[in-house]
Amino acid sequence: MFQSVRRKKRSQEKAEITIAPLIDMVFILLIFFIVTTSFVSETGVTVERPAAHSAENLESQSTLVGIGPSGEIYISGRRVGLFSLKPLMENKLKNQPNLSIVLVADKATRADLIVRVMDEIRLSGIKRIAIATERENK
Repeated sequence: MFQSVRRKKRSQEKAEITIAPLIDMVFILLIFFIVTTSFVSETGVTVERPAAHSAENLESQSTLVGIGPSGEIYISGRRVGLFSLKPLMENKLKNQPNLSIVLVADKATRADLIVRVMDEIRLSGIKRIAIATERENK
């Protein structure tokens, strides 16, 4: 009689699948992909960069300022005006004291506009400004 009661109890128990380890594994994979993903900051405008023999790669994290061929200025995909550059850059400089700027200008952009953009950025207190180019093949 004792054996028959034990068999009834086993047959009445429901089999369960614990999903706690599965959830833990999903979170570990999520954290892994977030940490290993590199986020590239784009300017928001497609430009054809000029070529230069002395082009170098920048290693540091920089803010990209895009200048289109018709004179439009973009920061992080958002169009901004020339005179709003200074306050925007001052605000970024407060958060990042070693901020450097890379101007990504189309090769058809007028030189006076590039100089005016550089001037507004320098007036905000940022000293490290570079112009993006493509490496020219010899």
